[in-house]
Amino acid sequence: MPRQCVEDNTRLMVVSAVAASVLAVSVVAVVAVIAIDESDPSGADAGAVDGGGDDGGSAAHVDGAVRVLDSDGRGTDVLMPTKVSRPGCEETDGCYVPSVYEAPVGEPITWTNEDSAFHTVTAGTYDSPAGTFDSGYMDPYDSYTLSFKAPGTYEYYCTLHPWMEGSVIITP
Repeated sequence: MPRQCVEDNTRLMVVSAVAASVLAVSVVAVVAVIAIDESDPSGADAGAVDGGGDDGGSAAHVDGAVRVLDSDGRGTDVLMPTKVSRPGCEETDGCYVPSVYEAPVGEPITWTNEDSAFHTVTAGTYDSPAGTFDSGYMDPYDSYTLSFKAPGTYEYYCTLHPWMEGSVIITP
């Protein structure tokens, strides 16, 4: 076989192998996206965590009612958007959206995790946890609902991502 034909066949085999690899990676990526889209966003066991109980001095309690959210986020008061598990959201005040939420005493407040990572809604700050409430680890699309019994400002953070901080202002 002439040398030119051998070189052309070798190039063709290399190009074919690269094309097959790209196709295989594309198929895997599509399958992964489909698997993510078909996950259960209902958060069926979300919010079933004891928020620390009511010891008489506790200003917050778990409301007990967890709303199942539609995909458009209706029913969510505070959102944990995508990619907040990486540092940087604190620079734009976008780790919890909104980072400061105002509500009257007794009104349920619902946090929803729309990130692909676990998050928490935990009373206090990373350096000074309050112990008043804690959502526990929230899977993607889980929600946590809490109501407050007394006016005041309540800080919270994510135990897994200390740069994530927010607060709730409860009015009379």
